[in-house]
Amino acid sequence: MRDELPGDDPKKVWQSQPAEVSTMTLKLIRSKARELHAKTRRKLLGMAAGPLAAALLYAFGVSQFPRLGHMLHPLFAVALVWSLAGLYFLNRGMWSTIMPGDAGLSSGLEFCRGEIERRRALLRRVILWSFGPVALALATLILALAMIGTKDRGLLPNGLPFLALVAAWIFGYFVMREREARDLKREIDELDDLENG
Repeated sequence: MRDELPGDDPKKVWQSQPAEVSTMTLKLIRSKARELHAKTRRKLLGMAAGPLAAALLYAFGVSQFPRLGHMLHPLFAVALVWSLAGLYFLNRGMWSTIMPGDAGLSSGLEFCRGEIERRRALLRRVILWSFGPVALALATLILALAMIGTKDRGLLPNGLPFLALVAAWIFGYFVMREREARDLKREIDELDDLENG
């Protein structure tokens, strides 16, 4: 039986080889970076729905309740200005640069992590700057309905379907927000697995 030299052990030879980043991993990272960047851009463009919804509720409320205009105008105006200011604060610092095509693995992972952090920041800001103004406009509309409804039979029997829709929308909004937070956590875990693997 011959003596084996330490360099002859296949396991040690295999472990001493320099690690190479596979082309598949780089393609996967670039694909993930493009996908995350597109999601962030779509989310930012979707934020324009807040001011649009506030403006539509403003127009509907004022046209349907002209006698209450003196009370509704200021509340709807605050909701509209708040939502327009929200567009600025939601978009501030959120538009990222596009990852260079020849970026390596580490810069690709950093880009992906940065995109996820942008979406997390957006998720934190959206309650104050997008949901809040729309909720104020809806509350103003419900107030107008309550004030008009007290003359006839009241808000509850006639306005119950509308109130149920508003409650379902609010519940659905927070369920979707929680799901999005879980998705962001899962994406960060996937990046950690790619970085460690």
